This record gives sequence, C-alpha cells and structure tokens, in this order.
Amino acid sequence: MDGASGPGAGAAPEALRVLSRRLQAQEEEMELVKAALAEALRLLRMRPPHGDGDGDRSAAPPGLPPPCTPSLVSRGTQTEPQEDSMPGHGPLGLSNGPPGPRTGSEVPGGALSEGGSGSSGAGSPGPPGMLRPGQPPARVDTPRRNSSSSSPSERPRQKLSRKAASSANLLLRLGSTESRGGKDPLSSPGGPGSRRSNYNLEGISVKMFLRGRPITMYIPSGIRSLEELPSGLPPETLSLDWVYGYRGRDSRSNLFVLRSGEVVYFIACVVVLYRPGGGPGGPGDGGQRHYRGHTDCVRCLAVHPDGIRVASGQTAGVDKDGKPLQPVVHIWDSETLLKLQEIGLGAFERGVGALAFSVADQGAFLCVVDDSNEHMLSVWDCGRGTKLAEIKSTNDSVLAVGFSPRDSSCIVTSGKSHVHFWNWNGGTGASGNSALARKQGVFGKYKKPKFIPCFVFLPDGDILTGDSEGNILTWGRSLSDSKTPGRGGAKETYGIVAQAHAHEGSIFALCLRRDGTVLSGGGRDRRLVQWGPGLVALQEAEIPEHFGAVRAIAEGPGSELLVGTTRNALLRGDLAQGFSPVIQGHTDELWGLCTHPAQNCFLTCGHDRQLCLWDGEGHALAWSLDLKETGLCADFHPSGSVVAVGLNTGRWLVLDTETREIVSDVTDGNEQLSVVRYSPDGLYLAIGSHDNTIYIYSVSSDGAKSSRFGRCVGHSSFITHLDWSKDGNFIMSNSGDYEILYWDVAGGCKLLRNRYESRDREWATYTCVLGFHVYGVWPDGSDGTDINSLCRSHHERVVAVADDFCKVHLFQYPCARAKAPSRVFAGHGSHVTSVRFTHDDAYLISLGGKDASIFQWRVLGTGPTTPSRTPSLSPASSLDV
Repeated sequence: MDGASGPGAGAAPEALRVLSRRLQAQEEEMELVKAALAEALRLLRMRPPHGDGDGDRSAAPPGLPPPCTPSLVSRGTQTEPQEDSMPGHGPLGLSNGPPGPRTGSEVPGGALSEGGSGSSGAGSPGPPGMLRPGQPPARVDTPRRNSSSSSPSERPRQKLSRKAASSANLLLRLGSTESRGGKDPLSSPGGPGSRRSNYNLEGISVKMFLRGRPITMYIPSGIRSLEELPSGLPPETLSLDWVYGYRGRDSRSNLFVLRSGEVVYFIACVVVLYRPGGGPGGPGDGGQRHYRGHTDCVRCLAVHPDGIRVASGQTAGVDKDGKPLQPVVHIWDSETLLKLQEIGLGAFERGVGALAFSVADQGAFLCVVDDSNEHMLSVWDCGRGTKLAEIKSTNDSVLAVGFSPRDSSCIVTSGKSHVHFWNWNGGTGASGNSALARKQGVFGKYKKPKFIPCFVFLPDGDILTGDSEGNILTWGRSLSDSKTPGRGGAKETYGIVAQAHAHEGSIFALCLRRDGTVLSGGGRDRRLVQWGPGLVALQEAEIPEHFGAVRAIAEGPGSELLVGTTRNALLRGDLAQGFSPVIQGHTDELWGLCTHPAQNCFLTCGHDRQLCLWDGEGHALAWSLDLKETGLCADFHPSGSVVAVGLNTGRWLVLDTETREIVSDVTDGNEQLSVVRYSPDGLYLAIGSHDNTIYIYSVSSDGAKSSRFGRCVGHSSFITHLDWSKDGNFIMSNSGDYEILYWDVAGGCKLLRNRYESRDREWATYTCVLGFHVYGVWPDGSDGTDINSLCRSHHERVVAVADDFCKVHLFQYPCARAKAPSRVFAGHGSHVTSVRFTHDDAYLISLGGKDASIFQWRVLGTGPTTPSRTPSLSPASSLDV
C-alpha cells in the first residue's frame, strides 16, 4: 500500500475536486435559467396588451434612452434584475456577505430607499423579494464602536473572516466557467472582503455594498460618465495649528519645562511644545509646536538633563485588522522635532508606564518601566539604543521611576504599597554584565499607604515620597538589623526618618524648586504647598474646584509655576497671585461639534456633560456650561445668535450664545438624539433621533422660539446624519442600517418615494456619509461603522472624513469614484468622532473620541503631489465600468 504515496496519488483527488466544481457550476446555471424563465413569465403576465401603461416597468426615466432588457440573476432565495454585459465592462459587484432584503426597485420610478433595508413607506409592486409595507424588517441598530485610547486592543478587527461572502454570491456570474476564460469561479473578482460598485448600463446609478446590503445611488443628470469626475488628490492639505486639551485625567510624568522656556506635555498621540504668551498668570495664547512621531497614545515623558532632548513613551495599539502594535520609546530633539532614537521596539508589553533619564552622567542612560503584569524594569544606553539590564519589578502598579541625581547606580520606583530602591552595577555601560538588585523600603512603625504616586530627590541624598494618605515621608539609608533585614543581601536598608501630614487625601505631585524648597500638590484638597527645610510649610494656594486636583507641577522662569490638573487643564501663575488657565479641554468622550456661521469659533459637547465654546483665533475657551446630561450633537442657527444642542435623553436645548441662557427646552421621545440641523434660511430645525424619527420644528427669525411642524417617519433604524437642500424645502438622511431617504419638508414632511427625482438636488451642507457624491470615501471591506463623520467644505471643492482608525482624511469633492485617493492626517489616539470646517474654510476642527482631544487644522491651498496613504485603511475597489 505504500505505492499509494507515489507521484500520481494526488491527481485523483484533484480531478474529483475539479469535477465537483464543474458540477456545482452547472447546477448554479440551471438555477439561474429557471429563475430567469420564471421571471420572464411573470413579466409577461404583468405587461399590458399593447406594451404601454403603468405596467411597463422597463420604461426609462424622462430624458434618458430606453434601457436594455435586463437579464435576471438569482441570489439565494431572491431574484433581482441585472444588466447585460457589454464589451469592456468588468463583472458586476458582489456583496461582502449574504444580500440584505431589497427595499426598492432598480427602476428609478419604483425606488423607495437607497439603503439596504426596508423603509416604512408604501411602495408600488416590485420584484420578488422586495419588502412590502406590511412586512417591515426588524429594527437594526448597528452600534458605533467606542474604541479606547488606553487599550485599543479591545476592538480587534477581523473583517475578512467576518465578512466572507456566501457561496451563492461567489458563484454569481453571467456565463459558464469556460466562457470567462477558464477562470475558477472562486478566484473571480468580488470575493470575500471586497466592496465593489457597478456603473449602470444606462448611466443611471451606481451601487455599493455595506455588510452585504446593496446601496443604490442615482447619478446626477449632468454627469455623462464617471470618468469625467475628479479622481486625484485634493490640492488642499492640512497643517496642525492648535491642540486643545491636556492629558491629566489618567497620566503622570506629563508636564515639564524645556531650556527654551517651552512647556512640554501630551495628549492623544501628540507631544505639545507650548510657549505661553504674556506674563505669569496673565492672558495670551502663545504658540504651539507639535511632535507627531508616535503612532498611538503617549503615556509619559522625561526631559534630558540638557533640557533639549525629550523621551516619550507610547501605549500599545492595534492596526486595522486587530493585530497588536508594540509600544516604544522615542528620544527626539525638541528644537528640530526630529526623532533621534527609537528604543525598545518589541521589548515592552502593553505600554510604557514610566521613564527617566540619568542625571549624574549627563543623561547617558534611560530607565523604563512597562505596563506588563511584572512591570519589567529596564535600563538602556541612550546613544546606542541597546538594553543594558532588565528585571521583573513587581506585580503591583508602578507609578514613578527615577535615577538618583548623585549616583546613576541608584534607581527608585514607587507605586502601589511599595517603594523600591534598585542598585544597578552597570553604570559604566558594560553591556552584558549589568544587573539590578532590589532593596525594599521598610515602613517599620509607620502605616503602609495604599499608593505612593510620586517622589523627589533632595540635595542631601534623602528622598521624599507623597502617598495616598496625604503624608510626605522622608527616606534615608540606615544599617539593617536582624528584625528588619534589607533585601538583596545588602547590609544597608532604606527606612523612614521623618513624616509630615501635608494634605487631605492623596498627594499626586512633588516638585523640587531651584531654591531648594519643595512643592506638593494635593488631590482632594486641591492645595499647592511650599515646604522649607524640615518640612515647614512656607506658603500655599488652592486651585479652583472646577479645574480639578493637582496632577503635575513644573517650575517656570522666576516664580512662575505651571500646574496640570486632573480635569485636563494647564494653569499658569504663582502662589501669591493665584493661577489662571492657559490650556483647557474636555475630560471624556466627545461627539458634538458645530462651527459658527460667521466667526472663527466652534462649540463642542460630550460625555463629560460640558458644553464649550472655543475661540479659534485666541485658542482659548470662551465659556463652558454644565448640561447635567450627555451632549451628542449641536448646530448654530444661521444668525449665530443661538445654538441647538441634542442630549442623550431625547431632550434638546436652544441657548443664547451671548448670555448662555436656555431659551428653549424640549423633549422628543426618550432615546438619544444624534443630529440637529437648522435649514439654511433658519426657518426650520430638524432633529434626528434614535427612535427612527426626524422631528421638524418651525423656528422664529431670531431662533429663540420654535413649534412642532411635523415628523419624518419612514426609517427602519436610528437616524445618523441629515442635510438640508439649498432651498430649505428638502432633507436627505442616513440611518443605522445604511438607508438614504429624501423628504419633502415644505410639502408636509413626506417621504419622496422616487429617489431618482432627487439626483440633481443641491444640498446646503453635505454631512451624510452615504450618497453618490461621497461614496468613494468608504474603505474596502467596510462594515458600515468605519466612517463616523463627514463634512464638505463651503466652497464645495474638498470633503473631510473622520474615520474609526484615528485618522482624518481629505478627498476631492465630489468623491464619486471608488479607490479615491486621500490625504491622511494622524494625531488622534482614538476614533475620530466629528469633523467640521470653519465658516471661511480656513480651518478644520476634528474631535477625538476617548482621547478627549480637539485638533484645529489649518487648511493650506497646496500640498504634496504624492498621496499620503494610511496603513489603517486599505484602498477601495474600483468601479466596474
């Protein structure tokens, strides 16, 4: 029997597989023929005797040539018309999965919805499988992903396996395998994970698929061929002008002052170098520069003893397919913003939690603690980028690390219930012979605190620690005895020599000043206290409550201090005069954004329940208001005098932008509102809700008063986006199940069942993510949630897109060709939730989700000639024309 393993053994199974595929192909062809015959008989029964009248479904729309007689293709249990092939035309598009229920006829006169699931409007008879009004589909609520900037691995993407096409779709074809050049059906275009569009033979429509749902979009009459549409990169590009916010809520080692006088801190994937304007505590927006070399959120900083070089550590992330990206440390030059060294790629787990430069040897070494379970402690040669020593630190959280300024062989770490003193014998840089030995700090008669978040080295060699009990402990070396032996076999141990109660609640920050005094920052009591020798309190100040607790302290020139707070604010001032904010930001996930119709200012709201108006010229917070509820959407009245804000409870407010008074408070339903939009003339307000309804209100000329005008009912899922026509009479809307519906508001909020008639309508804004003019922005294999927001510029030449992969894109407008190239801009550390152009298109505002960041981009007229591709998005498939 061993001869069965000879050269010809594999031929028989292969031949059987080939025969099996051919048999399956023939069976499919028979099914297609049967379906075609059945449909032909049905059409003959429906056709009037003389070929005219309402039953002639092959009639072309007015102004177009008669369409060709369609052939019919069966997809699973459904039968739908499909255009005949023509020479030079590629294969028709295939869905990424089983086809969704059809909601409208392919014939423009009988179309109801451009989405893939049914609408509630009554429609005329259609092909078999069309949803009737009496058979509404189940409500489909496709949730948006709220990816966390701190742990992006929570949202892995395995799109190819999740979106594999069914065998029925894969075998869909017009002829036999032989007639298509002998190509195996399984290797034909339109396989798993692809999203393809087809250009209708009559030049009427294009079609794309999202999660297997067909979305048909009608081509405007002025476009004779898709080839005449723009297909290159937009001439405009973006330059990061300003970053609003500071990451103080959940990070440490995040605020320093450079030798140049610039303040360095971070938010999202950007390290900000900020030069304050004016005097201490005074006004002035100053200026910003940005280091943007990181690919995921920055978690900690360290400044080299030369005051120029900076080390920044980032967290781990995931790419578009859910594969983990490794954390790393960048060492870069703060004057040129050029990366000098990349340290630890592949050596750290989860993220970089803390790092510090050595001081005694002019910063030759860098100590890093990662976020793995063992919190690995490693020492690196900064010049060579090589690892000199590594050891498991502790299973408890490590919150701070530092070299002794007098001896680089001494390293200190602190965190949950511990202070560890490490002896490193590789201070000379002898690679391969380095070792780390730990000595644990002994609390003795003193109560062991739950956390020790910070410490500082004193000039005499002692160490001060701040703990969660509000105590400042002084540590010194002492001889060990039999009762309190030091670890690591040493004859000395570190113990507490003094204790002072400094704050109510935890101490988050300690700072050694140039005059030898020490500053401590409290959590619960929000106090800044200056301590002299012997821990004698000299002076103190209290941070206002709405800024939060003290997170970090840095010493500026003279008596000036910079204070970072837990509510993501950066304060400037001194203990005598007090502090004022120079940088402010939100503290939780952002979704709501709108720009003023005539001024360079914009409004934001989010899960922190704060409504904020930002001055884009002065780069400052103009005012903020506590909404008491989560704000999800907002829009300015065309006059700019009032703004409407939608909340997560179905409630919406209208506020006077000058007095900040609420002039209207209305509730529609009990589900969250996702979009509010004023008509261009300001006479109507449309409110899109998660109860599948668009509420329409008549508005007074000043926007202060409103009354219910009607409701647009017909979507089968929650409303996601909507836009008004330029004449203010019509609305285009998108929903969570990828519908595109059109509404005649002036005519009584009626659903326009003939979508073909809306193909030439002009829209005052374009924020709908689904539509002919923007369908080219969708990435290949998208699951329908990859694009969170879209905005067309006012001059209608470019469209900005916020995606779920932390990127902002610029496309040419209209973007009606698949595989449309884009300029891609990184910096956010979480899904980008919204983008909007300012009134004069001079700036673009983008919101980060979980990273709570606001980016203000300057729009530049010209840019590089080569496309900037992003690894997060794969190219879209091409049109089959």
